[in-house]
Amino acid sequence: MGFSTIAIHAGNEPDIATGAVSVPIYQTSTYAQEALGKHKGFEYARTQNPTRSALETNIAALENAKFGFAFASGMSAIDAVLKLVRAGEHVILGDNTYGGTFRLFSKILSNYGVEFDLADTTDIPNLERAFKPNTKMVFVETPTNPVMSVTDLKAVSDLAHANGATVVCDNTFMSPYFQQPLNFGVDIVVHSTTKYLNGHSDSVGGFVALNDEKDAEWIGFVQNGIGAILSPFDSFLVLRGTKTLAVRMDAHDKNGRVVANFLAEHPKVLKVYYPGLVSHPQHELAKRQQSGFGGMVAFETGSLSNAKSVLETVKLCILGESLGGVESLISHPATMTHASVPQETREKLGITDGLVRISVGIEDVEDIIADIDQALK
Repeated sequence: MGFSTIAIHAGNEPDIATGAVSVPIYQTSTYAQEALGKHKGFEYARTQNPTRSALETNIAALENAKFGFAFASGMSAIDAVLKLVRAGEHVILGDNTYGGTFRLFSKILSNYGVEFDLADTTDIPNLERAFKPNTKMVFVETPTNPVMSVTDLKAVSDLAHANGATVVCDNTFMSPYFQQPLNFGVDIVVHSTTKYLNGHSDSVGGFVALNDEKDAEWIGFVQNGIGAILSPFDSFLVLRGTKTLAVRMDAHDKNGRVVANFLAEHPKVLKVYYPGLVSHPQHELAKRQQSGFGGMVAFETGSLSNAKSVLETVKLCILGESLGGVESLISHPATMTHASVPQETREKLGITDGLVRISVGIEDVEDIIADIDQALK
């Protein structure tokens, strides 16, 4: 079956009791049992919930995965995956990763004996030098947030597996519609469902998709043991979102390309970060690995004052820290999403005080461009 068919039907079978086409919101904390040890597959809502189970089936199918787990946030999903790593083991983390992921490693996991080093995962020889005898995992984000660097997932997976390490990919920016990392050898995929999977800026959640049965058993155990689960209502919202994922992502991609090209020709823009531009250093890799380029664009204005002027002058684009909604969102990575990353590291990566990031929405693209243009002027 094609992607849109899977998105609409996987996990979305009509309700047995009523025939309802939309999966009901099972807003319950507990389930009646017929007798001791005899129930209908559901005992307690932290452990199982029919609405959440439907979503887990749905997104796992979209990622071409056997197992899927829905969490209360993208960060709780990442934290659950990192519980595969023990004290004394080492993780290689992509150097340009979301600020919250960097904070989890630097401020929390490091207190519990987990070692980590940052590495440019777009440079395979450089990545190879980062491996240690105790390296357990390689964690990549592609394209990266916010400078849109693209990592060769197959090359990284081959290298990691040769060194006995697991590969984890944050696939939030592309969604499974434009990129399916498991198909390139990646072991585990994580998402912030808050973003494109939900797509309507009204739910916070996370997801883990994988094929290894042993690792899946452990992540399921962690999900239940810690209890950072996605609520029934949020599960319902994300299920609603994935049904239109294909058409929304096509619209984001179409608008993203137009906005990126507009910015690339604008006299007040110094540099544009977008894998769909031929000038992007990993443009050819992105074409091979992704089926689209998406709606995330970043551009350099040259200074904090210039960036501030743009951010405070836009009228249609909304100044906010998230991304992936149907509306266009604009942000300042250095003081928002990546504020927890040291300034020296930010500047080395290109996350300057003048950098602005846009999550291009699905409004009429002429209106988006007109708004950005008047703000730049």
